[in-house]
Amino acid sequence: MSDLMQSLVLSASGMRAQADRLRFSSENIANADTPGYRRKTATFEAEVVGGTKTGSVQTGPVKLDKSDLAQIYDPGHPLAKESGYYDGSNVDLVVEIADAREAQRSYEANLKMFDQVRQMSSSLLDLLRR
Repeated sequence: MSDLMQSLVLSASGMRAQADRLRFSSENIANADTPGYRRKTATFEAEVVGGTKTGSVQTGPVKLDKSDLAQIYDPGHPLAKESGYYDGSNVDLVVEIADAREAQRSYEANLKMFDQVRQMSSSLLDLLRR
């Protein structure tokens, strides 16, 4: 029975990590027009307890995309320099939508695994009751 419970823990950790990834993607989309905003990316790490890897995954530290910020020409903008340009964001909406869709699919896969393990546990308990 402990293997089934461990499977539930593993799939739940995957769902948490993908939910964080989806949150970062949502924040990036919301701030696509914010001057000076840098895209956030999620990294995943193996969870370690007492020096031993548990098999679970967790979200690592947030990393900011180091690519160049878009230079936007608008001399009337309050942030514009003498040249008339100001720093935009480095968020690409197509990339963010693709990342969000991938995170959603991964979340759904972990959810399906969680549901399958739950059904197997329920069936096992029904067999043991007989």
